Amino acid sequence: MRIVSLNAWGGRLHEPLIPYLVDVDADVLCLQEVVRTQGAGNGWLVYRDHGVELPQRANLFEELKAALPAYDAVFLPVARGDLFDGDRQHFSEFGLATFVRRTHPVIAQAAAFVHGEFSSDGYGTHPRSRNAHCVRLFDYERGYPVTIAHMHGLRDLEGKGDTPARRHQANAFVELIRQVKQDGDRLVVCGDFNVLPDGETFEILGSLGLIDLVTSRGHDDTRTSHYKKQPRFADYMLVTSNVEVVSFDPVAEPEVSDHRALLLDLR
Repeated sequence: MRIVSLNAWGGRLHEPLIPYLVDVDADVLCLQEVVRTQGAGNGWLVYRDHGVELPQRANLFEELKAALPAYDAVFLPVARGDLFDGDRQHFSEFGLATFVRRTHPVIAQAAAFVHGEFSSDGYGTHPRSRNAHCVRLFDYERGYPVTIAHMHGLRDLEGKGDTPARRHQANAFVELIRQVKQDGDRLVVCGDFNVLPDGETFEILGSLGLIDLVTSRGHDDTRTSHYKKQPRFADYMLVTSNVEVVSFDPVAEPEVSDHRALLLDLR
């Protein structure tokens, strides 16, 4: 089974992003920062925030669905805010997307907010709301279930250190996973956590028997050249000891976001 986790960056690198997600041939895609805009068509809109303007692919989710017809797809927005086409305003949803190849049926799932709550009238003030999604799949070929969860961790303008909000977020994430995971399941947890590798988030996730593959395998960069700051950690992928890791790679090329895709092959 192949699992890919990626912060899609609102589709800003749309041209290489779509072919990569098709060609990588994953069984499960866990995507953060996905956009859906009703009535806008496929094309570009602009996100504006205090003088910053960022291009966003207006209907990234729908474009991915069209490119990946063999997958069941779910979109989980955290908020509806404004994107712009010149002076024209569009209400646009922003959140998580999960794509599961139909050869691996979803036999249980749950989603919840791990920070804040849904906002229908703007993206909100920082740190903005965040959600998580957990699915339990059945692997027909090997005859066992696998539970996979991902989240987009809150962004704190003060940095990526431990805070009470991040502690609550991690505990809420664990609670969500426990709703879906059954005893003995192989468990994979991933996403853009927006925390440092020595943060208490990993102690809390450790209560599920999870070990991070990024740091435990000596990787020190989950960002691409499009991200200019330090530190270079943001994205993580964790597994339980009963997951047989065939390979794991924070993918350096191609660059399809300011985050690297995390690619896990397991059996």
